[in-house]
Amino acid sequence: MAEDKKVGLTTRQGHPVYDNQNTRSVGSRGPLVLEDYHYLEKMSHFDRERIPERVVHARGAAAHGTFFPTGMMGDEPIEKYSRAKVFRAGTQTPIFLRFSTVINGGHSPETLRDPRGFAIKFYTETGNWDLVGNNLKVFFIRDPLKFPDMIHAFKPDPITNRQSNERFFDFVSMTPEATHMVTWVFSPWGIPANYREMQGSGVNTYKLVDPEGRTVLCKFHFQPRQGVRNLTQAEAQAIQAKDHSHATGDLYDAIARGEFPEWDMFIQIMDDNEHPELDWDPLDVTKLWPEDQFPLRHVGHIQLNRNPSDYHNEVEQAAFGTGVLVDGIDFSEDKMLQGRTFAYSDTQRYRVGPNYLQLPINAPRCPYATNQRGGQMSYHVDGAEQGANPHVNYEPSNFDGLREQERLGPPPRTYWAGAIGRQRIERTNDFAQAGVRYRSYSDEEREELISNLVGALGECAPVIQDRMIRHFTLADADYGRRVAEGLGRSVSSEAAE
Repeated sequence: MAEDKKVGLTTRQGHPVYDNQNTRSVGSRGPLVLEDYHYLEKMSHFDRERIPERVVHARGAAAHGTFFPTGMMGDEPIEKYSRAKVFRAGTQTPIFLRFSTVINGGHSPETLRDPRGFAIKFYTETGNWDLVGNNLKVFFIRDPLKFPDMIHAFKPDPITNRQSNERFFDFVSMTPEATHMVTWVFSPWGIPANYREMQGSGVNTYKLVDPEGRTVLCKFHFQPRQGVRNLTQAEAQAIQAKDHSHATGDLYDAIARGEFPEWDMFIQIMDDNEHPELDWDPLDVTKLWPEDQFPLRHVGHIQLNRNPSDYHNEVEQAAFGTGVLVDGIDFSEDKMLQGRTFAYSDTQRYRVGPNYLQLPINAPRCPYATNQRGGQMSYHVDGAEQGANPHVNYEPSNFDGLREQERLGPPPRTYWAGAIGRQRIERTNDFAQAGVRYRSYSDEEREELISNLVGALGECAPVIQDRMIRHFTLADADYGRRVAEGLGRSVSSEAAE
């Protein structure tokens, strides 16, 4: 096609798209704004691309259990940082934990190289709290506007219906911040041995809110008491030859035997400010918070102790969303968190239906009452059991309708001012932590990482190979050199410097 005939990117309304990399925000690291029509339309369409299977995280297994808090954050009372009742000593909160793979369909093998979902629904006494994360602590992208593009690249070709490493690396070679996640995924960490022996992480940055409304930034992590175990590519292929549901079976059978898996829960915190002393932004989900600077503080543990009674009713129809928070836990300005908060609940209303929260697996275990009525598959009136007046489905009213409740404490103290526009965060530092991760691996893990990357990149065009070699070299010179040697390519002098 001649150069002047190429079609430029537009919205479905035909509007030219001038920036398809960044959502609109208040300042470079402030909250997103609702009038970002391009993002809302792009994500709304993406959420509706598949029916009825989940677009991502389709392949899953789950179990019921309990969260046992210590009432402490390390050696300090947790009330110093959060007024959330779920962390109060002496409480036991029912939970439902769904594990999943991310990219592949509902009947795909559980041995494929892929991040693993780790989503927990806490049925707290003040409403549900959903913590929706992965086993790995970072992600491929930092802006939610790129999420549909990323998944499209990782999913099958729309014409041939075949996945390919070239599609995957075509996208990540043009997305430098993905280098860190690629370094995780193509190591043995990219194939957990099973769900019981893998870590969990909320990935996003949240805020804890204390009784006075003061906030700190935080991240949530889960460490399996069973230990962490991963598979090499050869080990995974050997398992796949015999069992494509090995992780689902392992989880179900262990619980059925009474061997209840457990994870310790930890929180990392830092002051709620921009942290100019760091060369990376704490709101960037492609980055880890180094544990020597921001230690993991123990806050309790979870135990899984009951298998689902019906897979479809519970595991398949379970619906999670990052916007489902409780008082004492709040949103940060993490762009991926804010984008996911729209996308996840929007997806559930489409996938399961507008009344998905009436299903027992999704409904709160505490009293609840709303003025929401009707819609497909509605079967009861929220709050009727609590004596709400069924005639008054609005607020305010003089006639015994639902009324606003008092706050449990002052709202979080947040102030933002800045120019609204499509802006990326300023401290990207796309390669440093990928290099740190590479150097932290054992010799065997590095060997497996290089082997997996060379095998996958061998299916890609030279221009993609050269871009990835450059990214790996910028992360660590030895990293780039070994991948280049395996592919029979050279390291560019620009990257070598």
